[in-house]
Amino acid sequence: MKSCDKMGHREVSMAQMTPQVSRLLEQAMALSVEEREALAESLISNLDGKVDEGVLAAWDTEIAKRIAELDSGKAKTISWSEVRRRNLAKLPHAH
Repeated sequence: MKSCDKMGHREVSMAQMTPQVSRLLEQAMALSVEEREALAESLISNLDGKVDEGVLAAWDTEIAKRIAELDSGKAKTISWSEVRRRNLAKLPHAH
């Protein structure tokens, strides 16, 4: 089920993603901030005009904020292996 965050953006739960999309997301999250920004921009621009300009402006603001936080040291990063380990620990284990 889709929900709205405090900015009104729709979020897609991991349960709604196909295995292929989930793998793509995992790979995308391993990219640098700049690479993820370029990927997101490319995906958004290929939605055939279905993007709300307010959403684009909000993303631009959020991206600038996050880059500033990384540059200033306010935001701390963790390695992809740690992110992966934490996420895998949340998944139910098949028996």
